[in-house]
Amino acid sequence: MLSQKTIDIIKSTVPVLEQHGVTITKTFYKNMFEKHPELLNYFNRANQARGRQQTALANTVYAAAAHIDNLQAIVPAVMQIAHKHRGLGILPEHYPIVGENLLGAIKEVLGDAATDDIINAWAEAYGVIADVFISVEEDLYKEAEKDGGWRLFKPFKVARKVKENDLVTSFYLVPEDGSKLPEFNPGQYITVRVTVTGDEYTSNRHYTLSQPSNNNEFRISVKREIDCDPNGVVSNYLHTDVNEGDLIDVSAPAGLFTLEENSNPVLFVSGGIGVTPLNTMLQTMEFGRQVAFVQAARNEKAVAFKEQIQKKLEQLNGSYFVKYSDTEGYITKEDLAPYIKENTEVYICGPAPFMETVISIARDLGVPGDNIHFEFFGPAMSLEALANAN
Repeated sequence: MLSQKTIDIIKSTVPVLEQHGVTITKTFYKNMFEKHPELLNYFNRANQARGRQQTALANTVYAAAAHIDNLQAIVPAVMQIAHKHRGLGILPEHYPIVGENLLGAIKEVLGDAATDDIINAWAEAYGVIADVFISVEEDLYKEAEKDGGWRLFKPFKVARKVKENDLVTSFYLVPEDGSKLPEFNPGQYITVRVTVTGDEYTSNRHYTLSQPSNNNEFRISVKREIDCDPNGVVSNYLHTDVNEGDLIDVSAPAGLFTLEENSNPVLFVSGGIGVTPLNTMLQTMEFGRQVAFVQAARNEKAVAFKEQIQKKLEQLNGSYFVKYSDTEGYITKEDLAPYIKENTEVYICGPAPFMETVISIARDLGVPGDNIHFEFFGPAMSLEALANAN
């Protein structure tokens, strides 16, 4: 439990963090990787290059400071991050390294303004926050080990590699040891760990499981990135260098973006490869629940799983609408309005700008925050926004 003095000092630094947060986190990552280059095995270096990881961490630190007297407010965001950490194999011994370098970066950027009282207060607060993450993540590791699961990574063989369209290829993965797979919830993801040709460090990426749970195989459906600098390094490596029979390391399923079990109407809205978790959710639904699926893609060659989605919707007596941005523009309020009923649950997945637009439209159409469910690719959006989204 933090003292009132510590809480007051932390909250007094909120304006400073708002102003200098990204500079602090850029300094933090630079210093930490220089001292501990082995940690590059865990971080998405494409997100580092684009500044997304630094911004995400700055948002996390800022929100933690703003809510230091009520950390319960950011529990939903903590859980999202903890699931990603578990998928990446983050361990308790990593937290002291992060803490030391974060405090050092605060001192370096703020200079004399970072008094001993401020540094000591942040050290105490970081210890409390780190303990929360460590505890939550250990529970997730234990949960992952149940019913045929495993703690960190295990080798999987690529049993099949199936081209879905010009950009998307599905990889069917089976455990090398022949073991049965644990059940997972539709919408969850696995983490794939590979060593890209010419790279000194391993690369980890989260990929949604793109078919419903079975005990024999996982399927991920991966989009090839045409402009792969810095995006798409791992995705393109899977497309060009990983073949049937090859081995890759895989984590147990993780993630909180799953289908709510209730009788409310459902509207799925996908952008691009964001269709993967939503299609998996759709394929598990049974007749009797109202459902509609709105799919956005650049063009007919880029749309994925269209026929499979339409077939399932026919079985469920659901509605389908597809919009191609190359010729018809982007999703609008008028496109979504016909599918919003009383108590509709809206599930959204796609690139960040698409997500932000659709979430805004759903709110404008009167959908309560509790009924809007979404999954961002890459680093989590700000904890503040996540905390306020539910």
